[in-house]
Amino acid sequence: MSETNISDEHADVIARFYEAFNRLDAEGMAACYTDDVLFSDPVFGELRGSQAGDMWRMLTSRAQAFSVIFDHVRADERSGAAHWVASYLFSQTGRTVVNDVQARFVLRDGKICEHHDHFDLWRWSRQALGAKGVLLGWTPLVQNAIRAQAQKGLKAFQAGR
Repeated sequence: MSETNISDEHADVIARFYEAFNRLDAEGMAACYTDDVLFSDPVFGELRGSQAGDMWRMLTSRAQAFSVIFDHVRADERSGAAHWVASYLFSQTGRTVVNDVQARFVLRDGKICEHHDHFDLWRWSRQALGAKGVLLGWTPLVQNAIRAQAQKGLKAFQAGR
């Protein structure tokens, strides 16, 4: 297969991932990943394999007032990138969050084997947590508490499956 065909195939899998996300179809999202996928972002940290799919299952099952748009999808024979913006109600506070994310991917055999999302956690915390996020969201204490809460929620979700 030529590099152009592989690049097109990789761009297509990234687009399919976000199309599934827009439908809140976590199974469709997880199907775009290899079994040994490595996911990372500022909230959940590193997740491997089924943990990544379970994170999306948890998030999509709890989504309220959700929408996602994506653009700037690009890929070559090994890597890819995209920009996406999700809007939703943060369930713990009922506050609206608009999260602007840059994503990087490593692809293998037509699937995503690494997915790294990058966004400003302080900006996210200001929206999600209100005054506490504005005043303290930049501190390691609050950012670590956000991460601990996310991991706790994921573990509880996985235990209930």
